Amino acid sequence: MSATRGPLSHLRVLDLTVARAGPVAVRVLADWGADVIKVEAPPPPEASVRSIMGSRRGPDEQNLHRNKRSLQLDLKNPRGHALFLRLAAKADVIVENFRSDVKTRLCIGYDDVRAVNPAIIYASISGFGQDGPDSTRPGVDQIIQGESGLMAMTGSSETGPMRVGVAISDTSAGMFLGQAILIALLHRERTGEGQWVHTSLLEAMLAKLDFQAARYTMSGELPTAEGNHHPTMVPMGTFHAADGLVNIAASSPAMWTGFCQALDAKHLADHPDYANARDRVKNRVQLRRDLDAAVSKHTVRWLVETLNPLGVPCGAVQDVGQAFESAQVRHLGMAVAAPHEELGDLKLVRSPINLSAFPHSGQLRRAAPDPGEDSADVLLSFGLDAEEIAELRAEGVTR
Repeated sequence: MSATRGPLSHLRVLDLTVARAGPVAVRVLADWGADVIKVEAPPPPEASVRSIMGSRRGPDEQNLHRNKRSLQLDLKNPRGHALFLRLAAKADVIVENFRSDVKTRLCIGYDDVRAVNPAIIYASISGFGQDGPDSTRPGVDQIIQGESGLMAMTGSSETGPMRVGVAISDTSAGMFLGQAILIALLHRERTGEGQWVHTSLLEAMLAKLDFQAARYTMSGELPTAEGNHHPTMVPMGTFHAADGLVNIAASSPAMWTGFCQALDAKHLADHPDYANARDRVKNRVQLRRDLDAAVSKHTVRWLVETLNPLGVPCGAVQDVGQAFESAQVRHLGMAVAAPHEELGDLKLVRSPINLSAFPHSGQLRRAAPDPGEDSADVLLSFGLDAEEIAELRAEGVTR
């Protein structure tokens, strides 16, 4: 998102989220201009600016909390709770990802907020859902990857179940909740009605299983672990080139023909076991071995430059650094500057969404604030005066 006002700049958001899933949802709003106020508890005197995600000035928290303002507010203090409801009365969206019972104990749930602001969009993420036998369980990405069935299909027969290398259930739940918030805002625009929207890491991960889940729900078929190869499209997977690993997708008849011609692999094209797509799926284990032998005669670069023009998707297996330094990613400008008063311009990862009316400028509005950095400015913007803010600070309600 550019440093100018964005399409969501008319929205005021109270962000109660911690960890990763909730902040991912809020980032959808913050990156496109919403005035996001991260509400966080004042730390005890001996505490540092570190959180469960590491230092606020570290890469993880900076990437999650850029484009926000920070207000420290003690929700357990009666005056802090009352002040939160005053802020909620003037907010458009509230986002939280406490365990399902925590917001009830704090008296900051949807019903509490709706009483002062019927038009509020109240958005929640939990580990296992807002109700049901597991609703009060703590849920983190690693646990959900296991319980959703994802790990069972991600490894191979040699490795056994394996986690995905990113927090896939956290980020998926965050993106789904971001969509839900925008859907609810569109509904409110037509009707004036607020509502509670919510998802969970478990629901998000089951939805992300996509066709693998539908194969089970429709036919009872359990997906198997195929490692780096597609479970139903053959050949589509990772092969050993002369100088590294390469991904090749040659599963359609036209792709298969183009692949065999390019690699001068007439013996594969004419092999009776690979005569059609059904045969290639049936004999995929042997086919992978034969493809490795053919692919290993060529370099990764040769394969990429030869197969892609023929309509056969092919790509190198790169590390993160190679990906960000590639010509295409540099052209897309995915690493953008976020100005920080003390640390200078921090390079963070921009939103992948592109809007023609709001083109990316290569700079975010601001880096993530230190906890409480904007407390006074936030409270002034909600109509509190300097004297009341001083009283709240003296009582430890805010800092």
